[in-house]
Amino acid sequence: MDAATSLVLGPMLRYADETTATVWVETAAAGEVTVLSEPRSWSSRTFAVEGHHYALVVIDGLEPVSSLEYEVAVDGQVVWPPPDSPFPPPVIRTIDRTRPTRLAYGSCRTSVPHDRRGNESNGVDALRALALAVAGGRAELPDLIAFLGDQVYADLTSEAMREWIAERRSLAEPPGEEIKDYEEYAHLYRLAWTDPANRWLLSTVPSCMIFDDHDIRDDWNTSWTWHEQINRTSWWHERLVGGLASYWVYQHIGNLSPEALEADEVYALVLAGDGSGEVDVTDAVRDLASRVDRHPDVYRWSYVRDFGDSKLVVVDSRAARVLEPDRRSMLDPVELAWLDSELVGDVDHLLVGTSLPFLLPPGLHDFEAIDEVLASGPLRSHRLSRPISVAAERLRQSIDLEHWAAFSDGFAEVFEMVMAVARGERGRPPATITFLSGDVHNSYVAEVEDVARHGGRSRIVQAVCSPIRNPMPRGLRIFMSAFAKGLVGPMRWIASRSSRIPDPAYPWRVTDGPWFDNCIGELVVHGADLELTWRRGEVPPGEEHPQLVPVATVRLAGIAQPVS
Repeated sequence: MDAATSLVLGPMLRYADETTATVWVETAAAGEVTVLSEPRSWSSRTFAVEGHHYALVVIDGLEPVSSLEYEVAVDGQVVWPPPDSPFPPPVIRTIDRTRPTRLAYGSCRTSVPHDRRGNESNGVDALRALALAVAGGRAELPDLIAFLGDQVYADLTSEAMREWIAERRSLAEPPGEEIKDYEEYAHLYRLAWTDPANRWLLSTVPSCMIFDDHDIRDDWNTSWTWHEQINRTSWWHERLVGGLASYWVYQHIGNLSPEALEADEVYALVLAGDGSGEVDVTDAVRDLASRVDRHPDVYRWSYVRDFGDSKLVVVDSRAARVLEPDRRSMLDPVELAWLDSELVGDVDHLLVGTSLPFLLPPGLHDFEAIDEVLASGPLRSHRLSRPISVAAERLRQSIDLEHWAAFSDGFAEVFEMVMAVARGERGRPPATITFLSGDVHNSYVAEVEDVARHGGRSRIVQAVCSPIRNPMPRGLRIFMSAFAKGLVGPMRWIASRSSRIPDPAYPWRVTDGPWFDNCIGELVVHGADLELTWRRGEVPPGEEHPQLVPVATVRLAGIAQPVS
């Protein structure tokens, strides 16, 4: 097998700290994958899932504050970078805790060609514009890219994906044009991650990821009713197993530190291999996916990254949900306890990554809270209770009313944790506490008002960047803008009529946006302050490749705290 065909996907630089990093690859066959940076090298045998071959090479013993060019070899043959690559050599750059953090983030990226037709239908890929700008020296190299959901669309497939599916099964059989199983997910990831510019960027900038609904299916875990309905289909179980198993392989394990990998129940099987051959973990990862659906508390998809001046806590807001009608919560008790332990101070900036915005525009938050009350049967003694509940459930599923606001108890619990951090009850309060999110196909900034009145000493902010490439239809933009501003008062008035919808303990408002461009967001630490920037890709007339152009910049003056 030649070098051009032995490497299927990657390399992707995933985890990085002061002295270690991980590099992920998919190969065409079983073998040994080596990362070379003269005079050193690090190797790992591939492991198998569903007949596909992967390796996650741990790079250890690195010098702090170092930057190493590297190559990747499979069975001794160098396969990356390509000999004719127009991009700079890939590098492994360790974290410098004295350097201000620079973090890129965003969500919702469809995989269609980067030609005129693709740009007309889906807009310019902001990630690719960033990749070309970084490669050309026109943008700073981020310390991390955080992908906050919908890296792939399993339910809204591209023309190329549908053509590939049609070669292996009839599109007339369920689930039709949607992804059916692991094999189809593997091809979906291949389409998403093989563009040369994006592939280069992901080989040289560490990345972390968390799923949202489209990684599995639209409305995934919206409600108990949705869960019952989808489980009656003939195809859902295999779809879910394939989706979560492929997520574990393609996204999740790269989020973990070497120590966390050793503790992972499935990856421990990979590490337990004697090195003489390929370990097949298909049964273990399929079993895990099946168990997680029934008992979400058996496995944690959430994780933490530490940068010195800031800490990023990435929270699973999809698989960890409690859906029983009488005890709905975004997070199960085990997940909630874990988050409680991670939301602490003694850091300059606390960042919380969650695919769904914690602070929606207030009008939309109230709208979702109203729908939750109606869907749960607020008029239990009234003859209209059932029809109203059914209508509210249908509305919830049809327009995605299933954010934190639709899980009011869990929302309130997490808000109290955040306020405890801001008050200094969990160590020195950070200058800012910032939620980073995506999902809603528009970008904005929201902020808790008058934090000091509640004893807080940290600014509490929501920063949303969505989509990277999947623009909201123009008709819905008016709808979203109204909930951000014009409908705030009316929705609050309606919500206040119900005793089951409490007034917000800590009111917030949208301060900037919304913007509806395909964007990539950037957060940069400046001491106690933050700078938030959104950029989009624009193809100049007569040019082939996009330029990265600014959409908006928001500067937040943090509240500096004395270090005792």
